[in-house]
Amino acid sequence: MSFFDRIKSKIFGSAHAETPATEAAPQAGTGPAATPASTSLGGTAAPAGQATAPSPQITAPASGAPGTSEVVSPATAGTSSPVASTPGASSLPASAPAGAVDVAAILDGKAKGAGQTLNWRHSIVDLLKLLDLDSSLSARQELAKELGYTGDHNDSAAMNTWLHRQVMTKLAANGGMVPAELRD
Repeated sequence: MSFFDRIKSKIFGSAHAETPATEAAPQAGTGPAATPASTSLGGTAAPAGQATAPSPQITAPASGAPGTSEVVSPATAGTSSPVASTPGASSLPASAPAGAVDVAAILDGKAKGAGQTLNWRHSIVDLLKLLDLDSSLSARQELAKELGYTGDHNDSAAMNTWLHRQVMTKLAANGGMVPAELRD
């Protein structure tokens, strides 16, 4: 596990770290519950003047974006016009995290119970201490190398400032809500 992944895991928790979203793929037309025995996918026409009972709804894969589906009646199965969207389909943009983590709230909570004053908002050393991770110069140099720091690794003040902003920016990019003044 990379150094940044350890930071992310400490903040987001193991449930949020690197778990891909999985959705059950709809399976129209399979199993006994897919269609009633008296109805075929083509539907039946009612005699003129008689009201028809509502058609059973079948969830079929959408022709649009992956992971979305459309609800179609048997009479319209195979056509391209959707009847309604599935309640599980999200209208959020793809870049929006499913359950954004409030990084500041989590770290503020940890800081209250730390037993010492740790300024995680401005110090990478204090942030690492708060997360109970190695905050030594060699550990920070390892993190700097991992994140692509091109400056002098022996200029710890400049490297620490850069590291803190990069970690906050990467946390935000990975689903964390981080105050704008802490990010690049």
